[in-house]
Amino acid sequence: MEKRYKKKSNKTWWLAAILVLLGSQILVAMYYDQEPEFFDVKRNAEQRLKDHQHEMVTGFTSGATFMEVTDVLLNKPGGYMSNDVLPPFVFMDNMPNWEFGVLVQVRDFARVMRNDISRSQSQGEEDLDLKEADPKFHNDNDKWIWPQTEGRYREGQKHFHNYLTRLADTSDPEAQFYARTDNLVIWLNLVEKRLGAMSQKLSASVGQNRINTDTGGDEVATTSTYKPSELRVQTPWLQIDDNFYEARGATWALIHFMKAIEVDFAGVLEKKNALVSLRQIVRELEAAQDTIWTPMILNGSGFGFFANHSLVMASYISRANAGVIDLRQLLEDG
Repeated sequence: MEKRYKKKSNKTWWLAAILVLLGSQILVAMYYDQEPEFFDVKRNAEQRLKDHQHEMVTGFTSGATFMEVTDVLLNKPGGYMSNDVLPPFVFMDNMPNWEFGVLVQVRDFARVMRNDISRSQSQGEEDLDLKEADPKFHNDNDKWIWPQTEGRYREGQKHFHNYLTRLADTSDPEAQFYARTDNLVIWLNLVEKRLGAMSQKLSASVGQNRINTDTGGDEVATTSTYKPSELRVQTPWLQIDDNFYEARGATWALIHFMKAIEVDFAGVLEKKNALVSLRQIVRELEAAQDTIWTPMILNGSGFGFFANHSLVMASYISRANAGVIDLRQLLEDG
């Protein structure tokens, strides 16, 4: 009887240990799955300017915002998770998809900074630090072996920090930020495409029959391979929350970049009376960041009994995208 009691006691102990371990892993995952808060782009720029010990110049707010967005990406609670291979992070997918959404916006902004905003004309010389920073952010987002993803992104940060330091130094004319209409339009073109793609992916959560409009508007347009005139588009069930959190990350980053653009391109926007248009875009993007009150992303039908979070998100993003298109056209029209 004594031996049987000991065996039963050992089994109970192991079961309790496993339950405690699983419970702790779930609690850790829940804590690290929380999305970061917003930050004030002007206050962030002022704080970083103290470190540089220079006066505020055009472009510093955008550069400081870029640095803070990448800092949050890499240093939030739990750090960068997309390439983690140990539990509980390896089982988490919401935050890695949020990180990817942020990363896409970081890559786009870094590329436009390198190719356009920091150059006077198309044949102007590249800024050497931005030239080094840009490709670092295009390293595989889930690579954990050498060169490790975080290491490459931090290298990119260092080069961008060097650019920002030189930009704030008014005695150094080499580092520039050209707040021109054409440069803003180039970035808005990228934003427009990203928002349009996000809206389409989110809308496909319920499945749709879509007319193929790939060659619409051009009677002589051709494609490399045949596509039917009507397409059935539906997001796989396991990918619905992935698309949702990627859109959450992208809109979080865009809100901050838009607010920084409002500061540095204020003259351009005021001349076109376009400040209100930009602020309305930010308002729509902020609505896409509202608190989620359910433990999982619901995927009810369009007018069904249950909510469909993807369609709600797509609605906000579509309105923001329409605002970006209107703003770009307003800036382009003389």
